[in-house]
Amino acid sequence: MLFGRKKRNITRILVVEDEPLVAFDTEHFLIASGFEIAGTVDTVAAALAAIEGEGELDLILADVNLSDGSGLEVARIAHARGIPVLLVTGACPEGADGVAAGWLAKPYPQKDLLGAIDAIGAVIGGEKLPRRLPQGFDLFPRPAM
Repeated sequence: MLFGRKKRNITRILVVEDEPLVAFDTEHFLIASGFEIAGTVDTVAAALAAIEGEGELDLILADVNLSDGSGLEVARIAHARGIPVLLVTGACPEGADGVAAGWLAKPYPQKDLLGAIDAIGAVIGGEKLPRRLPQGFDLFPRPAM
């Protein structure tokens, strides 16, 4: 495809972020980049309800420090359902590599968020990873799902 967009393996994303400005900016950037936002929630409870909901999710973008708990709990539940999670946080928590697809260090430029999502999408699709991964991004070995 010469001028069109490459088909993505990730199209529908749930954003889990309790900082309103970060959530707003992330949601609008992802929509402008061609993703569908399944929802933007700010608590573990709301994230778990969205995971249990009827809509299919391709990726969950989750902050770790939430007002009612940890984004790691969201990652554990999502992992059990076969939904990859990209953790976005200042420091990667211990045990994240067993339940998340990767983590991106905050603060991050929007292009790095897009690069991290595309890298996870490449893994999901069995495609070759980009030569360079975004700075501050760690891609974990894909856990067996």
